[in-house]
Amino acid sequence: MKRIFILIAFLVAMSAQAQTVKVAAAANLRFVFDEIKASYAIANPKVTISATFGSSGALLQQILNGAEFDIFMAADNSFPVKLKDQGATSGEIKTYALGKLVLWSNTIDLAKGLEMLTDPSVKRIAIAKPDLAPYGDRAIECLKAAGLYDKVKNKIIYADNISQTAQFAQTGNAEVAFLAMSLTLTPEMKGSVYLIDPKLYKPVEQAMVLVKSWKVNPEAAKFMKFVLSEDCKSIFEKNGYIVP
Repeated sequence: MKRIFILIAFLVAMSAQAQTVKVAAAANLRFVFDEIKASYAIANPKVTISATFGSSGALLQQILNGAEFDIFMAADNSFPVKLKDQGATSGEIKTYALGKLVLWSNTIDLAKGLEMLTDPSVKRIAIAKPDLAPYGDRAIECLKAAGLYDKVKNKIIYADNISQTAQFAQTGNAEVAFLAMSLTLTPEMKGSVYLIDPKLYKPVEQAMVLVKSWKVNPEAAKFMKFVLSEDCKSIFEKNGYIVP
């Protein structure tokens, strides 16, 4: 009889666990993700969506080191590909949105665009670490394409992820930051925004994939399908993304 109770308790625990979807999400998704969760909860009130935000490179390493996630929502398709190459994914890699790169400042008028970065008033430029964060990689690519990198490289300070990059500019540790547009649309990010010409950098093709695990979580596949659905298209678009 005791064994039966133990088995029942185990099955109940597993059932409860299956109602939680753990997502490793790129830092630029911090605000849009809340809206996606709220929309999903309307039809799925018993499912908990738990997100851990960080740079795509750091999240990739966490997954490869055994961190338990069901879904990897990266800021670039190269990171899910790296995860797939390690045999740690299940199913296909799917692009869910294309990101937009912008300049942002709460102290300087950026109407002149990239050329403003050479102005003496700009002493520090915040950029996410290129090897960890796709938006940081695209920022460096953009500066080189515009012929400005050598002129401003000594002004650059690097952040661990795109959220920290925004914090540097918000708090005065940098006058200007290269950010994902999605992070500049929140009330607390009032300031000057300059949209970077997308011809200056390769597309920020944000992609997601299911993480292979010893257990199958059908709720993860359902949530991924929802993120890729028409229901989420308008959510992404109003938060500064392009939906392919």
